[in-house]
Amino acid sequence: MIKSRIRRRYKINNWAEYNKALIQRGSLTIWVQEGDLQGWLAKGTPKKRGRRQIYSNDAMLMLLVLREVYRLPLRAMQGLAESIFCLMGMCLRVPCYTQVCRRAKTLGKILKRLPRKGKVDVVFDSTGLKVYGEGEWKVRSHGIGKRRTWKKLHVGIDPSTQEILVCELTGRDGGDAVTAVKMLGGVNGVLQQVLGDGAYDGGIFREEVERLGAELIVPPPRNATYKDAKTGWQRKRDAALAEIQGLGGDDRARALWKKLVGYHRRSLAETTMYRLKQILGGNLKSRHAANQAAEVQCKCLVLNTMANLGLPKGEWIETAA
Repeated sequence: MIKSRIRRRYKINNWAEYNKALIQRGSLTIWVQEGDLQGWLAKGTPKKRGRRQIYSNDAMLMLLVLREVYRLPLRAMQGLAESIFCLMGMCLRVPCYTQVCRRAKTLGKILKRLPRKGKVDVVFDSTGLKVYGEGEWKVRSHGIGKRRTWKKLHVGIDPSTQEILVCELTGRDGGDAVTAVKMLGGVNGVLQQVLGDGAYDGGIFREEVERLGAELIVPPPRNATYKDAKTGWQRKRDAALAEIQGLGGDDRARALWKKLVGYHRRSLAETTMYRLKQILGGNLKSRHAANQAAEVQCKCLVLNTMANLGLPKGEWIETAA
């Protein structure tokens, strides 16, 4: 008797709509908005002494977004914008690439956060972005020949929409739990659940989530011990540890506990990181910290726009091999 093997595969149910969204990502009409063109020039009186700005922040943001979408250096970005306005027959001047670079240093501080109302869940994760260094092929073939520099990107996403709610760029040694505490203050709306991997097990992060009245889903480490606390985040951590021990205390018990509490929604943050690097690249083009902060925020804005256009929706099905 021959036994057939069962394989699981992911079937996309909205392929027609998702395919249209993928095509729209390259459309200039998505990234060049009429509102940005109408407010191309700066208005109002300057708050500080000195020469007033010619171009608005929306104009600078649009140019930086075009740079990220089409992976262009600053000079090529200026040429692209000039050609777009020429084809549209618009008499708008494009700022010089050096001016865009200077304005980007302050633009990262004023980018708007996503508005949120009601309750919201947040999933935290981090990844590395290379500032400069050798390519992966050269390192694998001949080893590291010179210094390689990395920055760490921390993001908090909404698992229901896969939009990036907050982001923060730190050095490569930036702690996940400490950085996430600062990012929690940037989330609009009422926090309902906060998810993260074992790197977010720090007491400072658990205490902040407890203060905000949200539920934290973070697996305690394998060598965790009971705190015997009566109240607060330590009591909830003890409860999670007791649930794992009650299920058997081994790796299978931890896997079952993660399914029961819905921990695997955290993998959506890793999917977001993968999409960011595949679509926009895993390198930072800027060299100064302020410019890098604006660059990663533009990357997040681009990724959110693409997510709003459409994402795949499907289900796992079992088929005979």
